[in-house]
Amino acid sequence: MSQEFFGKEKWNIKEATDYYGIDNWGAGYFSINDSGDVVVTPSGADNGPSLSLRKVAREIEARGLSMPVLLRIENILGSQIKLLHETFRKVIRDNDYRGVYKGVFPIKVNQQEQVIEAISQFGGQYNHGLEAGSKPELIAAISMLNNRSACLICNGYKDEEFIDLGLHAIKMGYQVFFVIEVPGEIDLIIERAKFHDVKPALGFRIKLSTQADGQWAESGGDASVFGLGMSHIIDAIDRLKAEGMLDCLQLLHYHIGSQIPNISDIRAGAMEACRLYEELVLEGAPMGYLDLGGGLAVDYDGSNTNSHSSRNYSMEEYCSDIVESIITVLDKNDIPHPTIITESGRAIVAYYSVLIFNILDISSFEPPPIPDKLPEVDNDLLENLMATYNMVSTKTIQECCNDALFYRSQARQLFKHGHITIRERAIAENLVKHILIKISETSKELDHIPKDVEKINRLIYDVYYGNFSLFQSLPDVWAIDQILPLMPIHRLKEEPTRQAIISDITCDCDGKIDKFPDTYQDKSSILLHPLQNGDEYYLGVFLVGAYQETLGDLHNLFGDTNVVSIHVNDDGTYQFMRELEGDSVADVLSYVEYDLRAIKNRLKNIAEDAIHKGYITARERKSILAGFEEGLRGYTYFEKE
Repeated sequence: MSQEFFGKEKWNIKEATDYYGIDNWGAGYFSINDSGDVVVTPSGADNGPSLSLRKVAREIEARGLSMPVLLRIENILGSQIKLLHETFRKVIRDNDYRGVYKGVFPIKVNQQEQVIEAISQFGGQYNHGLEAGSKPELIAAISMLNNRSACLICNGYKDEEFIDLGLHAIKMGYQVFFVIEVPGEIDLIIERAKFHDVKPALGFRIKLSTQADGQWAESGGDASVFGLGMSHIIDAIDRLKAEGMLDCLQLLHYHIGSQIPNISDIRAGAMEACRLYEELVLEGAPMGYLDLGGGLAVDYDGSNTNSHSSRNYSMEEYCSDIVESIITVLDKNDIPHPTIITESGRAIVAYYSVLIFNILDISSFEPPPIPDKLPEVDNDLLENLMATYNMVSTKTIQECCNDALFYRSQARQLFKHGHITIRERAIAENLVKHILIKISETSKELDHIPKDVEKINRLIYDVYYGNFSLFQSLPDVWAIDQILPLMPIHRLKEEPTRQAIISDITCDCDGKIDKFPDTYQDKSSILLHPLQNGDEYYLGVFLVGAYQETLGDLHNLFGDTNVVSIHVNDDGTYQFMRELEGDSVADVLSYVEYDLRAIKNRLKNIAEDAIHKGYITARERKSILAGFEEGLRGYTYFEKE
């Protein structure tokens, strides 16, 4: 079942780099070193030291933490914030734009405390702010944002308490904007502002007609559930005028999608928003801020296309199209250039997290050898399968494909009706596998592969069982078919010879990864290495910092993984900044409202009853209950002794 990637060329680091596409999706942060390990360069390609992920994984285990582990490389957050701001600054300078850029991070993308803390720290020099869409997020933002020149954007539905929290922050000197999402909010904001005697800074979220392609197309256009329509905008302006508060209206906000793959949609949205911004200025609002929401995409599959897992533009093109769109529209009537705000979350945090897990076992597609002599049966099924195997060639490949699938179906029917034994069916199934493998190998000699044979090629794979839960750590892979880069983090000097898909350990058929990024089209399997003499085989899933850490569920009661945060120093050394132990069995049971004391009491009673009925001794009861106690303290994932 070995597959050659580049014909007969010898496998090397370049072949591995090309096959796994790491230079395409790694954004300069990830590459392969001469030893065949994946390395991370937190400052980007050719800028500073690199660190082997295999080395880090082994040191994590040496410290007593088991796989799986979510590895966070803190420096990458700083690098992405720097890249975003420095690119905007360059474009603003090159285009004589008469305004500045201020980014904000939407907390919903990754609410973890250390993430928000690091973003506030790294973003301080750039006045990088935060966006909150709920009361918990707002309190977290106020407590973490130590730069009063940064923007704090309040989105989402706002009740009285939410508004009061924002007004308290304004009193303490924060630059808070209440973005009015629905018409009813404006009266409540006016009421609470008067009560606290605070002048609020307001923004309108508008519902653009522009609709972007991709998974989140309904964030814009008429189907959008958030944002003010044209008549609502007029009503809100008149309401502010009547209260003498039009001078509070300073910001225009819109959002047409979380991962916008096509740059033309970004430009179209900016152009439409600028026309509305211009009209608000002409209505007498001071304005001054244009918030373009999220949308800056991550190239997950490395194709640099407008597929939903990619983007067909660079960071510089993104910034340039926004700046040029604003200039094009607003300069016609000499409208002052606003401060540009974007709520880029995915692009900031995606790169900095890697899920590392070990492979526990493999279910191989490759069958046992063909027996020297077939058993005698009451039908010609096995002889026909053997004849089909011997007949496979480039000229007969379609015919043999048809015959193999026919005889496999016949074997299953014969078994169902009691005409062959389980051993005879096993031999038939194995012969079919040999035929399919031979057909697959023979198809490599063809210039044009028949569609039925292509389907067979997609069925020939091993199942690698990974020590992780897809639903807990990679929920978007299951929920929205998100493509995430996956590859071995070591042994990359060796040729991978096994075609494989990845299964998690949740006992759920959906708990698998069978779509992998490729330059031209997603692959349904990936080449991996055979396991070696009990040595750990580590895989990494990359670009998981956005949403994956906060959307996970407790499928099969697998909890949060262990988390390790590191900082790579300028001299190539690194520090473990933080270690967070993953959920224990007791933790996840408590999350789903089990009373742990009651569980322990029930186990004691069951054990006592077992003594009474003669199943166990009193000494065994003590050992059994100690085992349950240890189990409650244990990691929810597979632990090796």
